[in-house]
Amino acid sequence: MKIAVVGAGAIGCVIAAKLKQCGNDVFLVGKEKHLPAIKENGLSVNGVCGKIEQKIDISLNIDVRPDLIILAVKTQNIREVIERNKAAFNDALVLTVQNGVMADKIAAKYIAKKNIISSIVMFGATSINEHSVMLNFDGALVIGKPDLGDDGEVVEDDMLTKVSEIMGKAFYIVKAGHIAGMKWLKLFVNANNCIPAILGKSIQESFSDIEICYVSLAIWKEGLEIIEHAGIVLDSLPGFEKEKITNICDMPLMEGARIFQDIMKSLSSEPLYGSILQSIKKGSKTEVDYLNGAFCDLADELGCDAPLNKKLVELVHEVEETNQFLSSKNFLQVIKEYVSG
Repeated sequence: MKIAVVGAGAIGCVIAAKLKQCGNDVFLVGKEKHLPAIKENGLSVNGVCGKIEQKIDISLNIDVRPDLIILAVKTQNIREVIERNKAAFNDALVLTVQNGVMADKIAAKYIAKKNIISSIVMFGATSINEHSVMLNFDGALVIGKPDLGDDGEVVEDDMLTKVSEIMGKAFYIVKAGHIAGMKWLKLFVNANNCIPAILGKSIQESFSDIEICYVSLAIWKEGLEIIEHAGIVLDSLPGFEKEKITNICDMPLMEGARIFQDIMKSLSSEPLYGSILQSIKKGSKTEVDYLNGAFCDLADELGCDAPLNKKLVELVHEVEETNQFLSSKNFLQVIKEYVSG
């Protein structure tokens, strides 16, 4: 099969390099800034995977008809990428790998939903430059047919089996019968990425401050109240049980914050910056509207409020516009009334 990986960010480069290493026919679609470096140097992935170096074709658009398109751009860029490459998306299988819960619904507005396979990335990576990536920690690739509003449990079909076989050459695959609840749980995992983005620090450095961890627990508690109000059922992820969220939220503040802190500090021996801060460093629009913003949108639908997450979205957008990060002290002062409230 000919495979197009669309998006040359950290996750897209890891996927492309590992699939190419396994002998697949892979090409990459990236931004203009990626082309010279990747054409000259190929892809370089270091970290927990060892060292992977692969020469790979790259272009600005999908110039041939692929059998499988791995959509690795941010959620906010899905529509533009599909519209720019309409012919390629007509018949191909499409694997979405975005954070948040909206990617499959957005993609299904422009391509046949029967061709969409959804996934959840449980590994973490950081872009070093236009052709080099650090794989900070490894993990499964969860795949399943997306829940796009249909009743009943989504079951496996031939396309899911085919994509599982292809991706299974390079990644540890976990098949999900119904992936929606897992995506909502992953949203909690990603919801604290906004804090390093506001502070301009790595995840490890940001959460070395226990008071910052208090804010993180408040994010989880507010989000949990909203999704419980909505009747959404969380499903466990490989290596991350749904009870971890609920149990930590039910603990005394100091105990829960210490456990959260230990989780964050142990993610990687190398600095880990999170998807939102990586976008800010590149001068790109972040996906915060599809992470913390998802809690806000759901609250609006339910007629309730998500004041903490709304303020965090606002602060990330301020950093995007000004490129000025907040000190931990200033951040805690600004956010205090939303946490205590």
